[in-house]
Amino acid sequence: MKNICIMRDIYRALNDFEQDFEKVHGVGLNEAMVLCCLENTTLSSGEIAESTGMTCSHTSKMIGSVEGKGLIERVLGERDKRQMYFHLTVKGRECLQGMVCGSVPIPDILQPIFEKNCNRE
Repeated sequence: MKNICIMRDIYRALNDFEQDFEKVHGVGLNEAMVLCCLENTTLSSGEIAESTGMTCSHTSKMIGSVEGKGLIERVLGERDKRQMYFHLTVKGRECLQGMVCGSVPIPDILQPIFEKNCNRE
């Protein structure tokens, strides 16, 4: 029973963090994950889904959302013109570069995770 209470607290903290994150950066966490996986590459929607762990359907929605915000753009595949690939726009790269550790306050319950990973940058 205690584990579910801890998970509830983590979920609530993530929800609060995402709301603050979106106010600061103009994108939600799932949209930010799409931008992150495109940081240094061009990927298909399937590759983005695999990289983020989202379902293909949810990935498609997130791609549409960040594309609508002008943060990514699609290009036709060179070998297979039916295949679409995505890469960051200048605006998307600028948005991603603004997502530095400390730009949004981290809830206390998540602090150890962020401290461990932000020190790698």
